[in-house]
Amino acid sequence: MSQTQLLPNRTARDIILRPIISEKSINLSTENKYTFAVDPRANKCEIRSAVEEIFKVKVLKINTLNVKGKPRRWSRRYHGHKSDWKKAVVTLKEGQKIEIAGVNYFEQ
Repeated sequence: MSQTQLLPNRTARDIILRPIISEKSINLSTENKYTFAVDPRANKCEIRSAVEEIFKVKVLKINTLNVKGKPRRWSRRYHGHKSDWKKAVVTLKEGQKIEIAGVNYFEQ
C-alpha cells in the first residue's frame, strides 16, 4: 500500500496517537497551538477532522513535520535508532482550548 493512499476505515483515534507534553508545547498553548503525535500516513485534512471530532473545537491551521528517529546505543556493540514519527501543530480558533480527561495539561 502506498503512503499516499487514504485508508477509509481509520477512526479519529487511529489518526491522533497522543498529545506531546513538553516545555515547548506548553509555551505554544498560550498562542492557541497544540502539539500531537499523529499517524505518519495521515494528511492535514484527516488530522483536522480528527481533532475537531475528538475535542469538539474549531481548527484554523495545521502544520505537520516528520521527525527522524535519533540514533541510540545500548552497549558498546549494539547500535540502533528510534522510530521515525509525525508531529502536528494544531492552531485553534480564538477562545477555544483542549482539555484531556478534564485537565488542561497544556497550561502552566
